[in-house]
Amino acid sequence: MKKYGWSSFTDLILKNSAAEEQDAHVDPGDENPERGNWANKSDYILSMIGYAVGLGNIWRFPYLAYKNGGGAFLIPYFTMLVVVGIPLFFLESALGQFCSQGPINAWKAVPILQGVGIAAVVVTLVVSIYYNVIICYSLYYMFASMQSPLPWSDCFSWADSSCSNISAGDSSHTMWLFFHSRVALQRSSSLDETGPVVWHLALCLLLSSLLVAAALIRGIKSSGKVVYFTATFPYVVILILLVRGLTLEGAKDGIEFYIGSQSNLTKLTEAEVWKDAATQTFYSLSIGWGGLVTLSSYNNFHNNVFKDTFAVTLTNAGTSVLAGFAIFSILGHMAHVYNIPVENVVKQGFGLAFIAYPDALSKLPISPLWSILFFVMLLTVGLDSQFAGIEVLTTCLVDAFPKYFKSKRAIKMYFAWMQTNLLVCVCILQAGIYWVTLIDQFVATWVLLFLVLLEIIGVAFIYGGNRFIKDIEMMLGKKSFAFWLWWRACWFCISPCIILVILGWSIATFSPPTYGQVQYPGWGLALGWAMVAFVVIWIPFVAVYNLTKARGSPWERLKSLCSPSEEWHPYLDIHRGERYSEERCHNNKDYRNHQEVDVNVISSSWLGTMCTQ
Repeated sequence: MKKYGWSSFTDLILKNSAAEEQDAHVDPGDENPERGNWANKSDYILSMIGYAVGLGNIWRFPYLAYKNGGGAFLIPYFTMLVVVGIPLFFLESALGQFCSQGPINAWKAVPILQGVGIAAVVVTLVVSIYYNVIICYSLYYMFASMQSPLPWSDCFSWADSSCSNISAGDSSHTMWLFFHSRVALQRSSSLDETGPVVWHLALCLLLSSLLVAAALIRGIKSSGKVVYFTATFPYVVILILLVRGLTLEGAKDGIEFYIGSQSNLTKLTEAEVWKDAATQTFYSLSIGWGGLVTLSSYNNFHNNVFKDTFAVTLTNAGTSVLAGFAIFSILGHMAHVYNIPVENVVKQGFGLAFIAYPDALSKLPISPLWSILFFVMLLTVGLDSQFAGIEVLTTCLVDAFPKYFKSKRAIKMYFAWMQTNLLVCVCILQAGIYWVTLIDQFVATWVLLFLVLLEIIGVAFIYGGNRFIKDIEMMLGKKSFAFWLWWRACWFCISPCIILVILGWSIATFSPPTYGQVQYPGWGLALGWAMVAFVVIWIPFVAVYNLTKARGSPWERLKSLCSPSEEWHPYLDIHRGERYSEERCHNNKDYRNHQEVDVNVISSSWLGTMCTQ
């Protein structure tokens, strides 16, 4: 029998890639024969929904709604969706579609801020570790659920004398917490105690990596088909859990605490409520990660990105509300079973997804079925986000080195996949959960607010909001002044002001992360700040590097880098029109050469300005 090992798998990928003369990412009917396009509109919409609808919709929004006045929280939430979420989602999607480039090359529009694009890619790389671990945990619990009774439903052979199935007060999850820490994570006492590899998590990590690699082997051509399942299955599960939850005793109490009669309109007078609404809107739409720019870059040039924006953002918001009903109906039943108040079983984040809700499911008849469905849902939600994250990395590689990577899609995907897997290994040690929390608290929080603030300043104020509107009209057609009035108000004033306030608030109220009662050592916190520095350092570094490469006086250098580069234009010649025609740019270039200015270095950006007026 012929044996296949790891080397055989690697050789197979390399051999298949080398044999392909044309990039498998491109089909004969694609509008862009070099980069490829989505096979159809549904692939794109489902990919965007899968990317935007993340774990925050399931495990964070319901808790925030309960915490901030129940149904009253929907008022600030949808307000922030309109004034921040939708405008920024539209901005990023239109930016990617116009230039057909990833988040780094898209900043050829404002070269001095190209480091923002690199920083977004670094954030995506680091957060991909986070999502890989969540997928890993989901796989483990999915397999663990394939037995009856569920292993965490009682103190079985894995337990010792400290395990208890008696619940009281806010200790309703004692037994489950014991299983989660002792069996699933084999958690060490602190970050200082690294511990060995948790091998069942390592195997789940390998499986999750293979799933992601298989889905992305042909880039958007393959992932665009996988999302027909991964983007729609969570809705099936949410509806099933909702219907089941509403039939349980105590479900009404849970709904009342979510957005029922317990709603408190006086909460709207508290600034914290509006801050939570803006933050949830911002993060749930995945703004600032580079994924929206990347996925939109594979659209046809004249795709109606305006309608797509509303379709995705409203679906995302509706998903959050719907998931809340499914979550709280079953948590209400759990409170009824334990005979404790609902607020004592409500948690957020990991606490909801991997502690409170699975514990509640274990109390239902046919509990393995509900548990499997729930963790498959978490798995598919995590996979969708991971698909986009890896696509960001591979797209940036292709954009940076098109000649090398054009016909080697499998190699670059394999390279990006291996990068994230090597980095995630630290998260499957016994101290792994501390690393995951560290990444979540330092990299996936206010750093993104800072990047998006620079993004909107760069596009609206440096590149020019009016110029950007003209670019959008090249794709969508001419619109009236009244049509753009609202978008101008958001991009120039409302959105940046809100982001600035939230960013300042987030920094001022930042507190060192903890995991439960476990404090992080000083070196761990220093490492967290080092991760932040590694993200933001690219912004001044790239700006200084580009300034040193430019020529002329300091003012001429700055002016050249604050204007679009010569390479900023629609990807295909047929879409450039008069504003970006090569002939016009060539004439301006000849004029600049006549003035004895080195346009190849300093004024490629200034020239871009002349070519886009």
